[in-house]
Amino acid sequence: MVKTPTLWRKVYRDAARNLGQVAAVAAVIGAGVATFVTMRTSFRALERSRTVYYRDYRFADVFAGVRRAPETLRTRIERISGVAEVETRLVYALTLDVPGLAEPATGRLISAVPEQKLNRIFLRAGRMPLPESRDEVVVSEAFAARNAIAPGSTIGAVLNGRWVRLRVTGIGISPEYVYELQGAGFFPDRRFGVMWMPRDAMEAAFAMTGAFNDVSVRLAPGASEGEVIRRLDALLTRYGSPGAYGRKDQLSNRFVSDEINGDRVSSTVVPPIFLAIAAFLTYVVLARLVARQRDSIATLKAFGYANGPIVEHYVLFALIPAAVGATVGIGAGIWAGHQLGRVYAEFFRFPVFAYRADGDVMAIAVLAAAIPSAVGAWLAVGSVARMQPAEAMRPASPAAYRAGWVEQVSRLLPVTARFALRNMSRHPVKVAATVAGIGVSIAILMIGRYFFDSLEYVKYVEFAVVERQTATVAFNEVREPGVESSLHALPGVLRVEPFRTVAVRLRAGHRDYRTAIQSLPARPRMHRLIDLHLRVVPLPYEGMVMSATLARILSVRPGDRVTVEVLEGRRRETAVRVAGLVDELIGANVYMEIGALGRLVGDARGYSGARMEADPVLESHLYARLKQLPAVAGVNVREAMLKSFDETVAESLQISVGVFSIFAGVIAFSIVYNSVRIALSERSHELASLRVLGFTRWEVAAILLGEHMFLSVCAIPAGLLMGRALCEVLSRSLETELYRLPVVLSGESYVYALGMVILASIFSALLVGRGIWRLDLIAALKTRE
Repeated sequence: MVKTPTLWRKVYRDAARNLGQVAAVAAVIGAGVATFVTMRTSFRALERSRTVYYRDYRFADVFAGVRRAPETLRTRIERISGVAEVETRLVYALTLDVPGLAEPATGRLISAVPEQKLNRIFLRAGRMPLPESRDEVVVSEAFAARNAIAPGSTIGAVLNGRWVRLRVTGIGISPEYVYELQGAGFFPDRRFGVMWMPRDAMEAAFAMTGAFNDVSVRLAPGASEGEVIRRLDALLTRYGSPGAYGRKDQLSNRFVSDEINGDRVSSTVVPPIFLAIAAFLTYVVLARLVARQRDSIATLKAFGYANGPIVEHYVLFALIPAAVGATVGIGAGIWAGHQLGRVYAEFFRFPVFAYRADGDVMAIAVLAAAIPSAVGAWLAVGSVARMQPAEAMRPASPAAYRAGWVEQVSRLLPVTARFALRNMSRHPVKVAATVAGIGVSIAILMIGRYFFDSLEYVKYVEFAVVERQTATVAFNEVREPGVESSLHALPGVLRVEPFRTVAVRLRAGHRDYRTAIQSLPARPRMHRLIDLHLRVVPLPYEGMVMSATLARILSVRPGDRVTVEVLEGRRRETAVRVAGLVDELIGANVYMEIGALGRLVGDARGYSGARMEADPVLESHLYARLKQLPAVAGVNVREAMLKSFDETVAESLQISVGVFSIFAGVIAFSIVYNSVRIALSERSHELASLRVLGFTRWEVAAILLGEHMFLSVCAIPAGLLMGRALCEVLSRSLETELYRLPVVLSGESYVYALGMVILASIFSALLVGRGIWRLDLIAALKTRE
C-alpha cells in the first residue's frame, strides 16, 4: 500500500494552481467565521458585563412607587417572606435649566444615603454629596457627557415649586439606569438625566420627613417574585401605589435585555447563512476540480492508491481554505468584537466591559469552517473515487450535441452570443448553481442595508406621521381642565392637545400585561394613530384601541373584551371592548377617547400632560418659560428627540452594520469571482480550440464573460427575492415587545446591492480576462490517448 503522505505534494500543487479559487473560498469562510465570532463574543460580553454589574452593585429585584408612605412601613415590608433587603427612598421628576441647552431638560432626582444597600452608585469622577448639604448632587454619566457637565458645574432646577441652583459634586452610574430613559421615551436623550441628592436634603425640600414614595426590594434565593409582589401590593395599595413590578418590567433592564436577545438572535441566524454559503461554494469548487482530475485519480488508483487515501487527499485540499479562512476569520472577528464591545461599553456605560474570546466560540468557529469543507470534499470526490481505473481514465461522456431550441432562436445573434447561449442550455445544473451563487451575494448585501432602511422608516413614521407636536409637557400631578388656557397663554403656543395616562393591568384569559392607557381626543391632530398603510385611525367614543403588538401578546382581536384593572385612584376593574388596532413600531400601547377613559376610572376630570404646537419664531421664549413652571415635571421637544434618535442610531449601528457590510461584500466578491474563474478552468480547452480556429482574444473573452454577465442579470430577480425573504426572517426574529423593525428596503439599497455585484463582476472579469489573454494554446489542446 502506498503511503498517503506522498500525496501531500499534490495537495500543495493543486492549491497553488487553483490559488484564486482557494483564496475566494477562504474569504467566504473567513467572512462567515468572523461574523460568528464578532456577534457571539460581543453578545456574551454584553451579557457577562450586565450580570457582573447587577450583582456587584446590587440591582434590586422588585420595585414599587407610592404617593406617600410612612417610613415605619419599611419594617412590615422587611417581614414579607422572601424579602432579603429593602431600600426606601424619594424619587421626583423636575425641570432643569442646563447651561448651553436652549430647551428645558428633565431630571429624575433620587435620594441617596452613605451606606446604600440597593442600586448602588458607581462614581466615575468627583465625590458624593456631603450628607448635610442641601444643594449638592451627583449627575448620571450619560447626561453629563451629552451636556459637558463636570464636577463643579451648576444646573438650574425647579425643586417642589422653588427655583434653585444645584452644584454637581460627582459623575456616577447606577445599574438601575444602564439605559437612561425618560418614562415615555424609547431612546436616550441629552435632555433627560438622573441625579442623586442626600436623603435629608430631599426630605426637607419636598416635605417628606419620615416618609418615602419609592421602594426597592432584593429577593432571597429561591423566593417567589409573584408572591412578594402580591403581598407588597397588599401593603402599598392604600398609599397610592400603582402596583409593584419585577426586574423584567423595569424600563432600563427591558431595553438592555432586548439588546442582548437581539444580539443572541443575530449571532444565531446570520452566521449560519454565511457558513452555509461557504459550504456550498466549497462543494462547487471541489466538484468541478475533481471532474477535471478524473485521469489523475484513475492514475493514482492504477498505482495502488485505495479510495480512502484519495478521498483523504481531497479532504485535505478542502481544509486548506478552511484553515486559512478560520484563522483569518477568528482574528478579524476578535478585532471586530473588540470594536463592537467598545461601542457597547460607551453606550451602556458599564463600569467594566468584560470582553473575552471564549474558547468554545473559537472551537465552534473552527468546526463550522472545517466540517462543511470536509463534507463537501467527500461528496465531490466520492463518485469518482468509486470508479474503476480504466473507466475513470476515459473522459466523461460528451453531451449529445443536436439542434435544439437555441439554434431556432439564435440565428440572428452574433456567433459569440450563440456559443454562450448554447453552452448554458446544455449545462443547466451549472447554470443554476452560478445563478444561485450570484443571487445569494445580492441577498446578503441587501441584509446589511436593511437595518439602516428600517430605522429610517421608523424615524419617518414616528416623527413625521405620528408625532406632529412642537413639544410635550408632563405635569407633576393630574391637573384640572382649564390648564389648557394657561398653556395657551405661553409665548408662541398655537394649539394645545391635553392627554391623560392611567396605569393599568390588562388581562385576557390567562395572559396579563402591565401598561398605561393614554387618552386622546377622538380625532387627535398632534399624536395620530395609524394603521399598517399609514392611514389615520380615529378613536371611537367607546372601547379601546391597542397596538397590534400588544394584541398579539394578549392574543385578542377587535371585538374581544379585555379586563382592565386600574392601578390608581379607585382601582376599578372593568371589561372593555377592543374597538380596533393600530400599527405602532415602538411600544405596546393602549388608547381611549378622553371621555371614555374618564368614565372607566370614574373621574372625567384631569390631565397628565399636553402636546403643544408653537410658532417656530417664538420657540426659544417658550422653552425659557417652561423651564421655570413649577407645575411642569418634564418637557419633550420633538425636534430634539429626532436629533437624539439620529445620534443613537449612528452610535449603535455604525460599527456593527459597517463590519457586517464588509463581510457581506467579501462574500459577494468571492462568489462572483469563483463562478468566473471556475468557468475559465473548465472551458480552457474549448476556448483554446476557438482561438486555433481563428477567433480573436476579444471574441473568446466575449463568449465566456458575456455568458457570465447574462447569468448575473438572470440572478438579479432570484437575489432580490432571497434578500427580501432573509430580511423577513430577521425582522420576525428581532421583534420585541418594545420595538420592531419592519421590512423596508429603499431604492438606494437595491441599487447598492446590484451595484456591488456588478462591480464585483467587472473586477472579476478583468482578473479572469488576463487568463484568457495568456491562454496557452498548446497546453490547453493536449488530449489524452
